[in-house]
Amino acid sequence: MTKRFKDLSDREILALAISLEEEDGRIYADFADGLRETYPATAKMFEEMQREESGHRAGLIDQYLQSFGDHIPLIRRQDVRGFLTRRPVWLVRPLGIQAVRKQAEIMELETRQFYDRAMQQVSDASTRKLLGDLAEVERRHYRQAESLERELLTPEARADEEAQGRKLFVLQIVQPGLAGLMDGSVSTLAPVFAAAFATHNAGDAFRVGLAASIGAGISMGFAEALSDDGSLTGRGHPWVRGLASGVMTAAGGIGHTLPFLIPYFRTALTLAVVIVAIELAAISFVRKRYMDTPFLTAAFEVVVGGTLVFLTGILIGSS
Repeated sequence: MTKRFKDLSDREILALAISLEEEDGRIYADFADGLRETYPATAKMFEEMQREESGHRAGLIDQYLQSFGDHIPLIRRQDVRGFLTRRPVWLVRPLGIQAVRKQAEIMELETRQFYDRAMQQVSDASTRKLLGDLAEVERRHYRQAESLERELLTPEARADEEAQGRKLFVLQIVQPGLAGLMDGSVSTLAPVFAAAFATHNAGDAFRVGLAASIGAGISMGFAEALSDDGSLTGRGHPWVRGLASGVMTAAGGIGHTLPFLIPYFRTALTLAVVIVAIELAAISFVRKRYMDTPFLTAAFEVVVGGTLVFLTGILIGSS
């Protein structure tokens, strides 16, 4: 059973405030711990915020002891109606920097609103003054955090963190997605064009290509997800990588399969070849953009591999 905020006594409001400050402080500490290796400057910022929350909690406990004695009842945010449900992003590893900063903004806003309401409800003058002071602190806290961020996140530190963030994005999303796109685009060329040249029927080629693409996507997705849980390599959640790899594998194969929905075989075949060229160019661009591979080198490597598989399909289908 939850309790309405307006039904809380002064004692319960103060106990709830202590609980909220303790929870927020521990979350900030978890943010700092999760970001320390990858984003050290931002981690230091959250350490400063955690220390400030500890100071708030100490002030609230002193006020409670003066007013109500030694026993502080257990009352938590989930025991009172009206609080937002927080997604436990602080438990995820590796932590996403944008998700962490967004969560911190939400926490500060909610705490500020709590103090504004609590100040209006309590009857004790000294408690009301303390809550009012904390409300004002929380009102300034966001600006202080911005100032602290500017102070700690120097241009050099921000550049380092952005580079690290780009590296993680490449490692966790781009790399498995690119591997899937290459596998789907290249490996399905042989069965699709073998079926096309063997039957000269667009519908048959489409069915073979669709089966090959979806089957390859499922296979690649599970292979990527089960190959590494990310705990040692820092490559992120295995099922996120598996999803990226599987979806891109299927997309790579389906791209040059869709033209065979056209009932005219020669038209479908010509359009499929054009799409294959576009896919290989896209793969070369992604490798240049994220893997720092020169475009001509990437294009040569991809085109050679794709051409060999393409010719294999034609030869087998025509024999």
